Amino acid sequence: MEADLKAGFKDKTNKMLGYHPEDAKLSKSYIAVAFMALLVGGFLGLIQGLNRAGLLELPTWFNYYQVLTAHGLLLILVLTAFFTIGYFYAALSHNLGGILPKVRRLAWTGFYVKLVGFVLAVIPILMNEASVMYTFYPPMAAHPVFYIGLALIVVGVWLCCIGAFIQVANWRKNHKGQHVPILSYFATGVFVLLFFALMFVAVEVLFMIIPWVFGWVDTINVMVARTLFWAFGHTLVNIWYLTAVSAWYVVVPKIIGGKRWSDLLTRVVVIALVIMNITGGFHHQIIDPGINAVVKFMHVFMSLAIGFPSLMTAFALFAVFERTARRKGGKGLIGWWKKMPWGDVRFLAPFIAMLSFIPAGAGGIAQSTNQLDQVVHNTMWIVGHFHLTLGMSVVMTFFGISYWLVPFISNRVLTPQINRLGVIQTWIWTVGMIFMAGAMHYVGLLGSPRRTSYTTYGDHATALGWDPYLMCLAVGGTLLIIGVILQVYAVFNLMFFAPKGETEFPIAEEEDNATKTPYITERWGIWIVVMIIVVAMAYVIPLTEFIVNAPPGSPPFKTW
Repeated sequence: MEADLKAGFKDKTNKMLGYHPEDAKLSKSYIAVAFMALLVGGFLGLIQGLNRAGLLELPTWFNYYQVLTAHGLLLILVLTAFFTIGYFYAALSHNLGGILPKVRRLAWTGFYVKLVGFVLAVIPILMNEASVMYTFYPPMAAHPVFYIGLALIVVGVWLCCIGAFIQVANWRKNHKGQHVPILSYFATGVFVLLFFALMFVAVEVLFMIIPWVFGWVDTINVMVARTLFWAFGHTLVNIWYLTAVSAWYVVVPKIIGGKRWSDLLTRVVVIALVIMNITGGFHHQIIDPGINAVVKFMHVFMSLAIGFPSLMTAFALFAVFERTARRKGGKGLIGWWKKMPWGDVRFLAPFIAMLSFIPAGAGGIAQSTNQLDQVVHNTMWIVGHFHLTLGMSVVMTFFGISYWLVPFISNRVLTPQINRLGVIQTWIWTVGMIFMAGAMHYVGLLGSPRRTSYTTYGDHATALGWDPYLMCLAVGGTLLIIGVILQVYAVFNLMFFAPKGETEFPIAEEEDNATKTPYITERWGIWIVVMIIVVAMAYVIPLTEFIVNAPPGSPPFKTW
């Protein structure tokens, strides 16, 4: 009875807090840009896939490496950054009683600064002056304007981070002793990670690459630059993952009519992912020369440590599924699965995303170990792993979120027709990704390299043996572009054409009689200090070694 009253009060509070038109406009703008990037980036991905399979020859004025760079920039930076910020700002608005005016101004400023940055980054790509495959990875050097654009993107994201910190701090000031609502807690973790991860790439771009590409210095320390890049690059992947996990923990249980497993466990997972994430970047250099074996061993351990919160997440979420299904009458060892709402795209899409993280995470473990990584490094396996992680686990969760978030911020409702379309889109996307990512993994094991356009290496028998798998890659890419078109249609239909009405912002309550969450989980100052100590353990020794005993610096190279 008490629990029901409590839940009813929170529902009313949510409804009262729920929809803030000015904040909704902000989130809607971010989400709209994210899905426009998906549409353009998706078509570029199809072109890239057809070329990689030898089915399409690109003109000299728009080559494979330009397409690859633009595809990566749009999907890895624009789609993910704009969706994450739009989603979490909607959560901050809903959870914390509306965005403060000064925070809203910061977010809008960040929005336009990022847009300007992206335009500046795209221009040299179109001019074939920045085909560096969306990385900041010396000694390959792009046109200086490309890096200036990227620096503006960093500034824009930082403004959004600062805005989120101000918003949460203001709520805590007015709600002393209370726990920050769980989805805003996730947002805090994501923005903390973003803020600190961006420091690494900001140092690399502002103090190393820009002086180098302008010719103010002759050479660059490649080892330092690559290390700074991966401290940012790998953390970015896990920022997307933490964003997806927030929906798995908080939203999916509500959609299936269940409750969250444990508030304490949820917050511990957030803290663990924040503390241990940045150090995971070093495993991308695990077979690089010039790095001490002891340092590599330490980083294998630090990379694998990220698996623990993921295992906790798997346990908690499947426990929620089973408990909820059994409460609804599900019987037997596996019979309770029939009680899951398989026809609801808001559940189906994130559920398949969760399942895909099992092979995606296992692939990540393979790449974190020295011996296994020597087999797959710089092969198509890596590309397959990346698409399985980002394209399935993360982006499919984003798709699932869009079916309630877009109606919520647009003051509209999800119609049965769009729900059916979403279910169809989910299966098309799943089959397409199985074909494409599966083929990439396998052909990578056969030795097919990544980051190259189609070649038979003079009709060498080994290279010709890759062709059937590259054809599967092209089939998968074709299915995926169908999925992209359906998804973008669904989002803009829900944004502008669906019937007017109220949509719930689904936030699951904690299980009854759950263990009380200690307030120390709110002490972000402590967790940030711990994170800095762990990061220092990981990076101070190798970076000092790279600087004190620096290898010969490199001039800029244009390899295309």
